[in-house]
Amino acid sequence: MDTTTTAPATGTGTATVQPADIKPLPLWYFGFEAVASGAYDLYKAFPQILWVLGALAVVNLVVSLTVLRPRLQLAKRLWRGKSTRKIAIGLLALRLGSHFVLALLGMSVVSTAGHLAFAAVMAAITGPLLWFAQRTALRALASEDARAAELAAREA
Repeated sequence: MDTTTTAPATGTGTATVQPADIKPLPLWYFGFEAVASGAYDLYKAFPQILWVLGALAVVNLVVSLTVLRPRLQLAKRLWRGKSTRKIAIGLLALRLGSHFVLALLGMSVVSTAGHLAFAAVMAAITGPLLWFAQRTALRALASEDARAAELAAREA
Protein backbone atom coordinates (compact mmCIF):
# COMPACT_ATOMS: atom_id res chain seq x y z
CA MET A 1 0.00 0.00 0.00
CA ASP A 2 1.40 3.34 -0.99
CA THR A 3 1.19 5.66 2.00
CA THR A 4 2.88 8.66 0.43
CA THR A 5 0.39 11.25 -0.70
CA THR A 6 1.09 14.02 -3.11
CA ALA A 7 -0.77 17.29 -3.04
CA PRO A 8 -1.77 19.00 -6.27
CA ALA A 9 0.80 21.26 -7.84
CA THR A 10 0.84 24.78 -6.42
CA GLY A 11 2.55 27.89 -7.67
CA THR A 12 5.75 26.92 -5.82
CA GLY A 13 5.88 23.25 -6.80
CA THR A 14 4.47 19.97 -5.57
CA ALA A 15 4.18 19.32 -1.85
CA THR A 16 4.78 15.73 -0.75
CA VAL A 17 3.62 14.49 2.62
CA GLN A 18 5.58 11.55 3.95
CA PRO A 19 4.05 8.88 6.20
CA ALA A 20 5.81 10.43 9.22
CA ASP A 21 3.75 13.61 8.78
CA ILE A 22 0.35 11.97 8.33
CA LYS A 23 0.16 8.31 9.18
CA PRO A 24 -2.73 6.51 7.52
CA LEU A 25 -4.63 3.81 9.33
CA PRO A 26 -3.02 0.42 8.73
CA LEU A 27 -4.64 -1.96 6.28
CA TRP A 28 -5.47 -4.53 8.98
CA TYR A 29 -7.68 -1.97 10.74
CA PHE A 30 -10.06 -2.04 7.77
CA GLY A 31 -10.40 -5.79 8.36
CA PHE A 32 -11.84 -4.97 11.79
CA GLU A 33 -14.27 -2.55 10.19
CA ALA A 34 -15.25 -5.06 7.51
CA VAL A 35 -16.05 -7.70 10.14
CA ALA A 36 -18.01 -5.09 12.11
CA SER A 37 -20.12 -4.28 9.06
CA GLY A 38 -21.00 -7.94 8.60
CA ALA A 39 -21.46 -8.64 12.32
CA TYR A 40 -25.26 -8.49 12.28
CA ASP A 41 -25.54 -11.13 9.59
CA LEU A 42 -22.79 -13.26 11.13
CA TYR A 43 -24.75 -13.23 14.38
CA LYS A 44 -27.99 -14.10 12.53
CA ALA A 45 -26.23 -16.98 10.77
CA PHE A 46 -24.49 -18.29 13.89
CA PRO A 47 -25.92 -16.91 17.18
CA GLN A 48 -23.24 -18.77 19.15
CA ILE A 49 -20.59 -16.47 17.59
CA LEU A 50 -21.81 -13.51 19.67
CA TRP A 51 -18.97 -13.87 22.18
CA VAL A 52 -16.41 -13.82 19.35
CA LEU A 53 -17.96 -10.66 17.89
CA GLY A 54 -17.98 -9.10 21.35
CA ALA A 55 -14.32 -9.96 21.82
CA LEU A 56 -13.50 -8.46 18.41
CA ALA A 57 -15.36 -5.28 19.38
CA VAL A 58 -13.32 -5.04 22.60
CA VAL A 59 -10.07 -5.67 20.70
CA ASN A 60 -11.08 -3.03 18.15
CA LEU A 61 -11.74 -0.52 20.93
CA VAL A 62 -8.48 -1.30 22.75
CA VAL A 63 -6.45 -1.12 19.54
CA SER A 64 -8.14 2.16 18.60
CA LEU A 65 -7.32 3.71 21.96
CA THR A 66 -3.75 2.37 22.24
CA VAL A 67 -1.95 1.43 19.03
CA LEU A 68 -3.87 3.91 16.90
CA ARG A 69 -3.90 6.67 19.55
CA PRO A 70 -1.41 8.88 17.63
CA ARG A 71 -3.80 8.79 14.68
CA LEU A 72 -6.80 10.16 16.59
CA GLN A 73 -6.13 13.65 15.23
CA LEU A 74 -6.25 12.22 11.71
CA ALA A 75 -9.51 10.42 12.54
CA LYS A 76 -11.04 13.65 13.84
CA ARG A 77 -10.04 15.45 10.66
CA LEU A 78 -11.42 12.64 8.52
CA TRP A 79 -14.80 12.66 10.30
CA ARG A 80 -15.10 16.39 9.65
CA GLY A 81 -15.01 15.58 5.96
CA LYS A 82 -18.31 15.07 4.17
CA SER A 83 -17.18 11.99 2.25
CA THR A 84 -16.53 9.93 5.40
CA ARG A 85 -19.97 10.71 6.79
CA LYS A 86 -21.56 10.00 3.41
CA ILE A 87 -19.90 6.59 3.33
CA ALA A 88 -21.08 5.74 6.86
CA ILE A 89 -24.65 6.83 6.08
CA GLY A 90 -24.52 5.06 2.72
CA LEU A 91 -23.40 1.77 4.30
CA LEU A 92 -26.16 2.02 6.88
CA ALA A 93 -28.70 2.81 4.15
CA LEU A 94 -27.42 -0.14 2.11
CA ARG A 95 -27.79 -2.47 5.08
CA LEU A 96 -31.28 -1.33 6.09
CA GLY A 97 -32.51 -0.63 2.59
CA SER A 98 -31.52 -3.99 1.16
CA HIS A 99 -33.20 -5.88 4.00
CA PHE A 100 -36.28 -3.64 3.66
CA VAL A 101 -36.51 -4.16 -0.11
CA LEU A 102 -36.09 -7.91 0.26
CA ALA A 103 -38.81 -7.96 2.93
CA LEU A 104 -41.14 -6.01 0.64
CA LEU A 105 -40.50 -8.57 -2.08
CA GLY A 106 -41.27 -11.37 0.36
CA MET A 107 -37.73 -12.69 0.21
CA SER A 108 -36.38 -11.98 3.68
CA VAL A 109 -32.96 -13.33 4.45
CA VAL A 110 -33.56 -16.19 6.88
CA SER A 111 -31.12 -18.90 5.84
CA THR A 112 -27.60 -19.30 7.13
CA ALA A 113 -26.24 -19.10 3.59
CA GLY A 114 -28.17 -15.89 2.92
CA HIS A 115 -26.84 -14.23 6.05
CA LEU A 116 -23.30 -15.37 5.28
CA ALA A 117 -23.62 -13.96 1.77
CA PHE A 118 -24.90 -10.67 3.17
CA ALA A 119 -22.02 -10.53 5.67
CA ALA A 120 -19.49 -11.24 2.91
CA VAL A 121 -20.94 -8.57 0.63
CA MET A 122 -21.02 -5.95 3.41
CA ALA A 123 -17.44 -6.78 4.41
CA ALA A 124 -16.27 -6.74 0.78
CA ILE A 125 -17.83 -3.31 0.27
CA THR A 126 -16.87 -1.73 3.59
CA GLY A 127 -13.16 -2.49 3.85
CA PRO A 128 -12.07 -1.25 0.41
CA LEU A 129 -14.51 1.68 0.48
CA LEU A 130 -13.21 2.96 3.82
CA TRP A 131 -9.60 2.48 2.70
CA PHE A 132 -10.31 4.45 -0.48
CA ALA A 133 -12.05 7.19 1.52
CA GLN A 134 -9.01 7.44 3.78
CA ARG A 135 -6.66 7.68 0.82
CA THR A 136 -8.77 10.40 -0.80
CA ALA A 137 -9.09 12.29 2.47
CA LEU A 138 -5.35 12.11 3.07
CA ARG A 139 -4.74 13.67 -0.31
CA ALA A 140 -7.21 16.43 0.51
CA LEU A 141 -5.62 16.99 3.93
CA ALA A 142 -2.16 17.14 2.36
CA SER A 143 -3.43 19.69 -0.13
CA GLU A 144 -5.06 21.71 2.66
CA ASP A 145 -1.88 21.64 4.73
CA ALA A 146 0.21 22.67 1.72
CA ARG A 147 -2.10 25.62 1.05
CA ALA A 148 -1.96 26.66 4.72
CA ALA A 149 1.86 26.46 4.71
CA GLU A 150 1.99 28.48 1.51
CA LEU A 151 -0.28 31.18 2.99
CA ALA A 152 1.83 31.28 6.17
CA ALA A 153 5.00 31.66 4.09
CA ARG A 154 3.46 34.53 2.12
CA GLU A 155 2.42 36.33 5.30
CA ALA A 156 5.87 35.96 6.90
